[in-house]
Amino acid sequence: MSDFAHLARYLKKQHVLSLCCATADDLWCANCFYVFNEPTMALWLMTETHTRHGAMLLQQPRVAGTINGQPKSVLLIKGIQYTGDIALLSGEAEIAAREAYCQRFPVARKASAPLWEIRLRELKMTDNKLGFGSKIAWQREESERGIE
Repeated sequence: MSDFAHLARYLKKQHVLSLCCATADDLWCANCFYVFNEPTMALWLMTETHTRHGAMLLQQPRVAGTINGQPKSVLLIKGIQYTGDIALLSGEAEIAAREAYCQRFPVARKASAPLWEIRLRELKMTDNKLGFGSKIAWQREESERGIE
C-alpha cells in the first residue's frame, strides 16, 4: 500500500479530530466529528460560528490538530498531526459536504449548524504498527495552497 493510501485509509476510518485555533490574543482547541474528502484532501466538520472556536476561525483560518485512536499498547499507536486552512462552505460545496456528513452522522440531519472545510496543508502520521516511531508525511504543493 502506498503512503498516500495508508494516510487516506486511516483518515476514512476515524471520525473525531482535535481542532486547534488561535487569534492574536487567544488559543483554543475543540473536538469535532469530521468526514474526510479524499479527492480534495479536505476534512468537513460542523460547528456553529458563535462557539469560541467558531468565532476564532472566522478571524484566523490557519488551524492545526490531531486525529488519533486510543490504543492501550504503545506498539499500536497510530495518529495524525495536521495543519490546514478552514473556511465556511456555501453553495454546491456546502450541499455536497452536508450530504456526506449526514450520511456518516445521521443525527446531523436535525442540525442546522454550518459546515466548514479544512483544506489540509500538511499531514504527518505516526504508525507504530509499521515499526516503532514510523512516520508518513504528506504536504500539499505550494501552488495548490490557495489561502495565505
